[in-house]
Amino acid sequence: MSSHSIDADIKVKWDEGQSAYSPGTPEELLLIAIDLLVRDRGSEAARSFIDQVFERYAHHDTISIGPGGR
Repeated sequence: MSSHSIDADIKVKWDEGQSAYSPGTPEELLLIAIDLLVRDRGSEAARSFIDQVFERYAHHDTISIGPGGR
């Protein structure tokens, strides 16, 4: 596994206001991306998209889904 950091400043404008994010790790960036995807497309569409990503990498031994995962 590689070690790196992310330097990003993400600003999102919603009808209700705005949000700002500053992820520093790939995990934080992923959580932000999933949050935005769910808000924009809904939970079922987001789950379908995420399932497609996992299918793409299903042959890799390094990817695993934790307890309660699919």
